[in-house]
Amino acid sequence: MKIFKGFEEARGIRNPVVTTGSFDGVHIGHKTILNRLRLLAEKYDGESVLITFDPHPRKVLYPDSAGKNLKLINSQEEKLELLRKAGLDNLIIIEFTKEFSKITSEEFVRDILKGILGAKVIVAGFNHHFGFNQEGDYRKLWLWREKYNFEAEEIPEQEVQHEAVSSTKIRKAISEGYIQRANAYLDHYYIIMGKPESYGYENSQYPIKLYKIPVSDESKLLPAPGIYAVSAEAGPVQAKCMAIINPKNENEQEVLIHMIEKDYLPYGLTATLYFHKKIHGSIDLNDHKTSAIRLKTAKREISELIY
Repeated sequence: MKIFKGFEEARGIRNPVVTTGSFDGVHIGHKTILNRLRLLAEKYDGESVLITFDPHPRKVLYPDSAGKNLKLINSQEEKLELLRKAGLDNLIIIEFTKEFSKITSEEFVRDILKGILGAKVIVAGFNHHFGFNQEGDYRKLWLWREKYNFEAEEIPEQEVQHEAVSSTKIRKAISEGYIQRANAYLDHYYIIMGKPESYGYENSQYPIKLYKIPVSDESKLLPAPGIYAVSAEAGPVQAKCMAIINPKNENEQEVLIHMIEKDYLPYGLTATLYFHKKIHGSIDLNDHKTSAIRLKTAKREISELIY
């Protein structure tokens, strides 16, 4: 996957099949769009292109309301990894500013998608809006397709067990600890990526070696506090783990893991945690007696799980 920081860098893509959006979570609906991009790129001897934005538009347009406390399913690093796995050819990352937000939908299509990129096909997801005041939609793309010489296609709404999928619903499931529900919406495991650090917590009743997985992106959404069954991957090491989402204070949480099958994680390499299931609720690691019992029980349960 080629990554471009701006439209001018991306000139020369062959017969671009383009879509736009934040694609937070790269969930099942996003994957349907990406799969369609790939098929259309094959049809037109072209390449798939996603235009995405950083920071999230809500954080720029509504910093004191909708964007103020917005948490995202993926950090930028995680989203890039998921898009690579989805088979995207080209990713264009645009710095979203108030000035950029004033570009009308027709200007965006005429001057950027067609004018700079030379889009062959423009694909829009169900109910997707773009341009100044979100005035652009698939209906307008359909009306402009002959005027600006491109094909337009709409992807219908996706459902999981007859429930419409959205990034908002996935964020709610994660924040409440319903990881299996979130995974179904995502069509992959919820992940956290970071470089392991030693944590060094142990007590006499139940010694346990923990690693801390630092989360550098303050916008990254973490699950509800508790103990989770996860699998970890870092370089050559793959193993079952216990993850503890530990509240440090009212507004901050930390991610700790204990290896079930291995004794170590390699330092200096990025680890990816794949969340499978919530095992227990929040625990207080400073309460050695109670936490020791819960951790021991959780470790046994996770060891017996098949995943």
